[in-house]
Amino acid sequence: MTLPARLTDLFALVLVAAALGAAGCDVDKHGNDGDGGGNGDGDGGFGFDGGQGGDSGVVCGQLQATIRDFQIAHPDFETPDSHSDVSLPGLVKTDLGVDGKPVYAPPGAIAPQTSGADNFNQWYRDVPGVNMAIPYTIVLADQGNGIWSFASSAFFPIDGMGWGNESLPHNFHFTTEVHTTFQYKGGETFKFTGDDDLWLFINGKLAIDLGGMHPRLSSEVNLDQKATELGIQTGGTYRMDIFHAERHTDESNFQVETSIDCFIVP
Repeated sequence: MTLPARLTDLFALVLVAAALGAAGCDVDKHGNDGDGGGNGDGDGGFGFDGGQGGDSGVVCGQLQATIRDFQIAHPDFETPDSHSDVSLPGLVKTDLGVDGKPVYAPPGAIAPQTSGADNFNQWYRDVPGVNMAIPYTIVLADQGNGIWSFASSAFFPIDGMGWGNESLPHNFHFTTEVHTTFQYKGGETFKFTGDDDLWLFINGKLAIDLGGMHPRLSSEVNLDQKATELGIQTGGTYRMDIFHAERHTDESNFQVETSIDCFIVP
């Protein structure tokens, strides 16, 4: 017996759907197909096309960032003799500002590290003629041991973009701003290694303070140990705000290691 053409087409579609269901999908809840994520040479780990993972369609393993490019002539960038071997804690207040930005703490300039509040307030705000904002996505890779990470020893996400490299081999003068949320389940840690400035706020409270122009340095926060200070409780969902600056040649390191298994764009 010969089936009508429409019934034949319908039967074929059913067979295809069944085959796809049996094959399944290898995309994890962090939006990575297989291993994904960054590597140590700065070539990978970024992208605008991370897939959606999990039944809810939430993209968990991405940090959505705003990169702001500055010119080398800005008073807070590439200042001669401004590099040091240690971080400079206390450049920002311990509470995030009401606008979700870090608040400059010193009463004036901290030469040669900063030139004062007015110029600092340009770092994470769009200022025409001063900076150019460029969206960027950092993808965290599953290390298979409960740790998610991104690592680059050549973190130059906007080479040739914005104001350009200004006759340098890379674009060394930019800031990075990330706003995300996560659920605190208990036992999580967050570690950053890099240069230059890095401030991490959790629930509006300063959790990592690596301010200043300095070589590669590390700092880690254990959320259980800081829970009272940060005002967080297990089971709650909280904001995480990250502010980074690359302000000086010759290196740019950016590394995140965390056991927080899902970041969600607020």
